[in-house]
Amino acid sequence: MLEKEFKYYLDHQDELVQKYNGRVIVIAGESVVGDYKDDEDAYFDSKEKYELGTFLIQKCTPGDEAYTRHFYTPRVIFA
Repeated sequence: MLEKEFKYYLDHQDELVQKYNGRVIVIAGESVVGDYKDDEDAYFDSKEKYELGTFLIQKCTPGDEAYTRHFYTPRVIFA
């Protein structure tokens, strides 16, 4: 689900960062359909325009920090 949108972000990340650095973008299909200051604005506006599950909300920053989470064993407990 949303693999196409995430792949689009990864494939175009450098050019997207040049245009939207620090902003939150909304991707539907293979195009940016929104540009917002925060996740909340992106979500509430986009859910009115698109069906949930058909768009990706992504913080647009260089590198992988915006979409990578690191967990260290001593601090994470899975039950």
